[in-house]
Amino acid sequence: MQVKKLNEIDVRGKKVFIRADLNVPQDDAGNITEDTRIRASIPSIQYCLDNGAAVMITSHLGRPTEGTVGPDDTLAPVAVRMGQLLHRPVRLIADWVDGGFEVKPGEVVLLENCRCNVGEKKNNEALARKMAALCDIYVNDAFGTAHRAEATTHGIARFAPAACAGMLMGAEIDALSKALHDPKRPLVAIVGGSKVSSKLTILKSLADKVDQLIVGGGIANTFLLASGKRIGESLAEPELVKEAQAIIDMMKARGAEVPLPVDVVVADEVSALARANRISVDEVGPHDRILDVGPKTAAKLSEIIANAGTVVWNGPVGVFELPQFAGGTKMMASAIAHSEAFSIAGGGDTLAAIAKFHIAEDVGYISTGGGAFLEFLEGKTLPAIAALEERFTA
Repeated sequence: MQVKKLNEIDVRGKKVFIRADLNVPQDDAGNITEDTRIRASIPSIQYCLDNGAAVMITSHLGRPTEGTVGPDDTLAPVAVRMGQLLHRPVRLIADWVDGGFEVKPGEVVLLENCRCNVGEKKNNEALARKMAALCDIYVNDAFGTAHRAEATTHGIARFAPAACAGMLMGAEIDALSKALHDPKRPLVAIVGGSKVSSKLTILKSLADKVDQLIVGGGIANTFLLASGKRIGESLAEPELVKEAQAIIDMMKARGAEVPLPVDVVVADEVSALARANRISVDEVGPHDRILDVGPKTAAKLSEIIANAGTVVWNGPVGVFELPQFAGGTKMMASAIAHSEAFSIAGGGDTLAAIAKFHIAEDVGYISTGGGAFLEFLEGKTLPAIAALEERFTA
């Protein structure tokens, strides 16, 4: 993917419009409870300020109704936190689409929640043109929204005098391209989660690329069914057994593999009080629920990861939130942390597991985009990146 990058552009004296992802969690009083996304936006902003640009930033927050800015929709708390991180005041500007505000070189302002603008989600061309007229350079630094064609992620990129990827977006593109388009082999993908149906297109896409496809959670149970194993009352989708078998066959035809569990951790319920039993996969009883992989399987998966050249991780292999069912995911996380492979991880549950097992510094790249990360893995064209690609020579 060829896109212009912010650090390749002279921004001095220019008006720069940055679309960031500042959609941070807040408590009932509006206090920010976790500021990772704001911190992730700082490098692009700081680069522009250090190089004498006049900087405008906008983002979505929550799910507002277009045309109104309610008390839960405002970016005011984000402006305060951003000012603390940048060590300078950050003005919040409402009703900014038609201009009428001034930003001087070396100054930064935050433009109120872009999803409150009528036409944003439908990528309205008139809105996009108005926003493009505010700037000399458009910077998309919101990979988490790259799978959406909206006015601030797609339309404005078409009409701004220049368009490029910010530091965060550029790093995401580089890391994902390295992992999927030019990987060091063996290429190992880990896809966990409750349902095959929600990740079927990803599984099919990866089955055509990877050397080992590790499946976990309810997805693995459906694959166990496909291989003729009994799974008791475990979460699975029997109607997708044929799809799972087709993926196994597709991998086998390429000399690749879907390594299925040889032992599992079962219980009769999913609760903190549930008693965990480690058994062979052939011993699963009619009322058992498979809630994790067993130690032999975890060791086998860890060995696969240790010998990998590239690891793509999306989803845990068990109910890791409960300590008695966390062993498989913990061992796998440790294997990724100690592997010399280039690793890239993404998705909400995956990020939670990375935080729980304290391996963030040992993962090659942690993607900030949930839906965008998944769609990239599926091989889909992400509209926001496509818009930047179109402007590469323009």
